[in-house]
Amino acid sequence: MTVSVLVVDDSGFFRKRLTEILTASGQIKVVGAATNGREGVELAEKLRPDVITMDYEMPVMDGISALREIMKKHPTPVLMFSSLTYEGARVTLDALEAGAVDFLPKNFEEIARDTSQLQKILIERILDVAKSRPGGRTPTPAPRPASPAPEPRRETPERPARPVARPSVGGDTRHEPAPSEPPRRHGRKTPTRHYSVVGIGTSTGGPVALQKVLVALPASFPAPIVLVQHMPASFTPAFAERLNKLCKIEVRQAEDGDVLKPGLALLAPGGKQMMIESRGGQARARILPGDERLNYKPCVDVTFGSLARSFPGKTLGVILTGMGADGKEGCRMMKQSGSVVWSQDERTSVIYGMPMAVAKAGLSDEILPLDEVGPRLVEGVS
Repeated sequence: MTVSVLVVDDSGFFRKRLTEILTASGQIKVVGAATNGREGVELAEKLRPDVITMDYEMPVMDGISALREIMKKHPTPVLMFSSLTYEGARVTLDALEAGAVDFLPKNFEEIARDTSQLQKILIERILDVAKSRPGGRTPTPAPRPASPAPEPRRETPERPARPVARPSVGGDTRHEPAPSEPPRRHGRKTPTRHYSVVGIGTSTGGPVALQKVLVALPASFPAPIVLVQHMPASFTPAFAERLNKLCKIEVRQAEDGDVLKPGLALLAPGGKQMMIESRGGQARARILPGDERLNYKPCVDVTFGSLARSFPGKTLGVILTGMGADGKEGCRMMKQSGSVVWSQDERTSVIYGMPMAVAKAGLSDEILPLDEVGPRLVEGVS
């Protein structure tokens, strides 16, 4: 499988360096390079690449404007390159909301310590982004051709529709539900019950997914919420601030010693680990240095594991879109303690990695389309 990439950046040095790194992999072909957003839109339409890398600050047309045009004309997986500053975080969050799949620091020294590690990270990220759905959008149902009615399927109501092979980006084949059929809920609807805490973990596609879920919650939501989003340390303050402005509940970046309370969502700080401790009837967040042995800082497994220990049988864990399998072991601990786990479905996930790992392990009590997660929280948490 060869993935075609369009590089959009006004820096000649960056275009050349990125092209060299990606081409050396043998799995990626750089099919074009644009020096500004307008040229990027035109080349995207002409070349139809599998992935576009995009800078956000460019002449003629900036990256966000170019991204929006590309998503209107020909939705394509886009990887943004961003500066790790507060302003860079704000702009990157705008890009993710506009449809970008993921982002990386533009300063290569911030990505990796050496060239081999840099090449590995960049190539893996491009290949992962190539498999995504831009912006997590649900595919538009394809019109059915006029034909005789097919014979009825012999399936039980609970069984999901037969998967169909569908070409994916780069020519590989993925098995997905037929695009002409609506999303389906999997698993029985869990009854309304009291939870001491709700934990939500996510990664790629998570900023937009979390926003969609949390804006659906009323200010009187009856349980505390802890959020774990894979994100750099410089991004989480801006992300928490953004969510707090949009949501009825209070959202803020967690600090060591913060008390959990209903209607408050605490976001794990980037680059660190968040654990929840319950002592004397009061639960508090503990913020610890990021362990270099762990791939993720913050890590969903670490936070969810602490929730399972502190609130056995009284936690609701929710796993949303993301690469990898972080959260699976934390959800396993929750289930072993008698708690409940929900996960996002494949159709609405930008990357069906984390929720797939939980579902395949048999840990999901419910598998939900993203649009249903927020309303189900309102309905199912007392």
